[in-house]
Amino acid sequence: MKSTVEQLSPTRVKINVEVPFDELKPNFDAAYRKIAQQVRVPGFRPGKVPARVLESRIGRAPVLDEVVNEAIPAKYIEAVRAGEVRTLGQPEFEVTKLEDREVLEFSAEVDVRPEIELPDLAGIEISVDDVETTDEEVAEQLDELRARFGTLTGVERPAQTGDFVSIDLSASVDGKAVEEASTTGLSYEIGSGQLVDGIDEAIVGANAGETKVFTTKLVAGEFAGQDAEVTVTVQSVKERELPEADDEFAQLASEFDTIDELREDLRTRLGRVKTMQQGVQARDKVLEILLERTDVPLPEKVVEAEIENRKHDAVHPFDHDEEQFAKALEAEGRTLDEFNAEVKEESEKAVRTQLLLDTIADKEQTSVNDGELTERIIYQAQRFGVSPDEYVQRAQQSGQLTAIYADVRRGKALASVVRGTTVKDASGAEVDLSELFGADEEAPAEETQVTEEAAATPAE
Repeated sequence: MKSTVEQLSPTRVKINVEVPFDELKPNFDAAYRKIAQQVRVPGFRPGKVPARVLESRIGRAPVLDEVVNEAIPAKYIEAVRAGEVRTLGQPEFEVTKLEDREVLEFSAEVDVRPEIELPDLAGIEISVDDVETTDEEVAEQLDELRARFGTLTGVERPAQTGDFVSIDLSASVDGKAVEEASTTGLSYEIGSGQLVDGIDEAIVGANAGETKVFTTKLVAGEFAGQDAEVTVTVQSVKERELPEADDEFAQLASEFDTIDELREDLRTRLGRVKTMQQGVQARDKVLEILLERTDVPLPEKVVEAEIENRKHDAVHPFDHDEEQFAKALEAEGRTLDEFNAEVKEESEKAVRTQLLLDTIADKEQTSVNDGELTERIIYQAQRFGVSPDEYVQRAQQSGQLTAIYADVRRGKALASVVRGTTVKDASGAEVDLSELFGADEEAPAEETQVTEEAAATPAE
């Protein structure tokens, strides 16, 4: 077999392959066996029909079609490996010459990873927000903890924000009932924002047994984007009583003996969260600087595939009904053109990020060990609410294990750049993020979470 690689652009090549027929003998043998199972010839058992009899019965053309269809992908892979071509996406094949018993020639156009000239990764300086935990924030965290142990008590007064109400709901559009918007005995916390717009304003001030009617714009379902008349009846009103914030509560809700110890623990936890936020902010700023300083040619077909994937995911909740999706966008004050422009911009940035981080990983010779891969799988499984075994099974079925490995590698590559960056807070003090990104090549477990979003980009 002979093959040549023709560079069509920085991101696309044409691979020309020439295969003599004597190299296709295994393909012909396989084709005869497959066709023999499908053709019934008197005097021969299924699968035992000789090749010459098959050809006399069905002709040579079906055999050649089977051989060509099977041989081209395999020979393409051979050519890619021989030429060390770093392909992206699926190739477009074209048979350029087929001379029976002589030669098969074909070409494959495919996107490839472009050569990227990296900027100087040393000397990058960024600023992040200060880490300051206020007494008000600690008090808010304590109130949220107290709310978990709170009790609901019925009250004989109008409903107000923060109350829990039991309500009946119904809705109609132009006099037609909206079945999916009808329910009875629904428990709802006023002010939580978990139901349709306008319901809080309607309920506040209402007494048990009182009915209110208001108008809202539906954002999903058959009537997405249309105004609906909603009727809500308050069946009961309850307020949440919180336990006293004292030592007794601290012993009930935590491992601490005093409320002061509990408050200090909440302050420490808030500090860790804000430090993590500093790490995310540093990661994002470093990535933006790298993208600004680096020319990353975009593979057209890869970008198109990413755009299609994102559009597919957006329309999926609407059963791929684009009209309903457009109405939902309208309800949000957006147009389909604006959505398409946003998707295009996000897709191009995602592909640039992938290619840039892959290049940095190559330069730094970044590797991923079994422990790091397992850690990412466990983390992702927790995010999706499934067991690690089930997550791995799904990833294998969808061919995404390679993409998971690539994301971990990109995350480590980005972390290596962040580790070499000078980070200061808004007050001018230098920030030590080694707890998040590591002080050397071996980054800690937290890096998985801090770098995961930025590194998670389209799979090759």
